Amino acid sequence: MTSRTPLTPPNGEDRRAAVANARRIVVKVGSSSLTTADGHLDGERVDRVVDVLASQRAAGRTVLLVSSGAIAAGIGPLGMAGRPRDLATLQAAASVGQGLLMHRYTESFRRHQLIAAQVLLTAEDVVRRSHYLNAHRAFGRLLTMGVVPVVNENDAVATQEIRFGDNDRLAALVALLVDADLLVLLSDVDGVYDDDPRRGGAHRLDEVHDAAQLDGVLLGRSGSAVSTGGMATKVDAARIATGSGIDVVVGAADDAAAVLAGERVGTHFHPSGQRTRSRLLWLAHASAPRGRLVLDDGAVVAVVQRRMSLLPAGIVGVAGDFVAGDPVELVDGRGTPVARGLTTYSAGELPAIIGRSTHDLAAELGAEYEREVIHRDDLVLM
Repeated sequence: MTSRTPLTPPNGEDRRAAVANARRIVVKVGSSSLTTADGHLDGERVDRVVDVLASQRAAGRTVLLVSSGAIAAGIGPLGMAGRPRDLATLQAAASVGQGLLMHRYTESFRRHQLIAAQVLLTAEDVVRRSHYLNAHRAFGRLLTMGVVPVVNENDAVATQEIRFGDNDRLAALVALLVDADLLVLLSDVDGVYDDDPRRGGAHRLDEVHDAAQLDGVLLGRSGSAVSTGGMATKVDAARIATGSGIDVVVGAADDAAAVLAGERVGTHFHPSGQRTRSRLLWLAHASAPRGRLVLDDGAVVAVVQRRMSLLPAGIVGVAGDFVAGDPVELVDGRGTPVARGLTTYSAGELPAIIGRSTHDLAAELGAEYEREVIHRDDLVLM
């Protein structure tokens, strides 16, 4: 996939034009919008989602679907009364449900002469750089072949990935990975409200320009028996995507066509940041630090204010078990994270060289030690 010039219409109401004109779109749909309350796939609901996405493809837009529903779809066939709590049974439900879910999508997209491809991701696929690049290439090839990727977490083997709100964040990370123009998060709620919409007097937020607008807003979790998401996870996903220059709309699955047409439905989150290189997006949002480097005050100033590389002389402490190339967290003397980066040293090598100048290290140990611990191109501020 090649980098594209982002859409940059004026702020304000015209940002809805960015939604209508987005060329590459990631759409996430929640479990409650695809299944019945007793844990069976609802074929008509699936078809409605697919019909909307197929119409977008026919209009020349590129579409990726992030779909929840594997665990929920397995509940009914396994005769369960509700969503299980233990990990092994969750995995069993996902194993049964994922096949049913993908089969239904395959048949539904086939009605529009479209091919759907199952893409199952785990945390390692967005944490380890080599896996991330492989996923990037795989998505690129699928899209150039005209295939509709249907993405889900690999819940059948996941551990900590099966958790509250996982697929909202996954959708945001996929949007970063494929350089999307637009992220749409669909559920059974038609947007973000300033209070629980089941109570009287709650008002939907039409536009969110910055995080300050959400101060004091109550963001609860889903009340569905089969869904684990909630509005808080959608807002967090919106923060990730908008911080990278991507428009986000949170809305109801029934309003999907109107959302994608740029109509004033749902809650539209305006981009708060600029497009940046995928490596920095990965470091900021997709990587899990394998260790921690404690910096002295001078190094904090050099890294944060002067945007310089991190040298051994500025490090006063090392924690964790990592190898060269792993992401590590950089913290100040109080333990506050200030940056994240890819280290050129392993955890075992660093204790012997921290606090020392690269010149002295090169003179004593050889020219290979006259290098940065983290180069500025591999650093992102937190």
